[in-house]
Amino acid sequence: MKNTGTRDLFAYWNERRGHRIAPERGDIEPNAIRHVLGDSFFLAADAAAQYPFRLAGTRLCALFGRELKSESFFTMWGKLDQMTVRKLMDVVVHEKVGVVANALGRTTDGAPLLINLELLLLPLLQRGPMDARVLGALIPTPMPFWFGARHVGTLELGMLRHIGPTVDKHPAPRLVPANHGVEVGQGREIRRGLVVYEGGRSD
Repeated sequence: MKNTGTRDLFAYWNERRGHRIAPERGDIEPNAIRHVLGDSFFLAADAAAQYPFRLAGTRLCALFGRELKSESFFTMWGKLDQMTVRKLMDVVVHEKVGVVANALGRTTDGAPLLINLELLLLPLLQRGPMDARVLGALIPTPMPFWFGARHVGTLELGMLRHIGPTVDKHPAPRLVPANHGVEVGQGREIRRGLVVYEGGRSD
C-alpha cells in the first residue's frame, strides 16, 4: 500500500478482527480512524446488490462534488469498468477477501486534470440485513492542488491485489494483471487488462 491512510485503516481492521475472518461493523470505532475518516466509507448490500454508500467521508464527497450517501458504489466507475468492479465486490463480500487497487480519475470541468487514488475495500461480518458489508477508503496519492475547487467524474480501475487472512487460507477468486497475448481458457476471462478467475471457496 502506497498511502499511509490505507495502511493505517488496514492495520486497524486487522487488529479489530482478532481471530475472526473479518470484524463486524460494530467493532469499528470512528474515533479510532478519525485521521482517515474523511476518505473512508461504509457500503451496504441492498436487494439489487448495488452496494449503496451507508456513510461517506467529507473529503470523499468533496472529491466528487456531491453527497454520496445512498448512491450506488458502481456509479463512481466508468461503464467499461462497472462489470469488473461488480465481480470484485462479490469477491470482497462473499469470499471475505480484502482488496487494494489503483484508480484514475479525471476532473469534469474545463481541461481535465488527472488524479491518482488508492482504493481499499475490506469485508465486514454481517449480523443483520441492514448491517454495512464493506469498509473502504479512496485516497488521493498525492492530494492535488485543485482539491475542493474541481470535481472528479467517473473512475478507471488500475492494478489491484488481494489482502487479508482469506488469501492465505483459501483459493479465493482473483483478479490479476493479464499478460498481452495470453489465451482465454480454463475458467479465465480477459477484461481490459485483467484476468478474471472464476470459482472460489467450496466450503
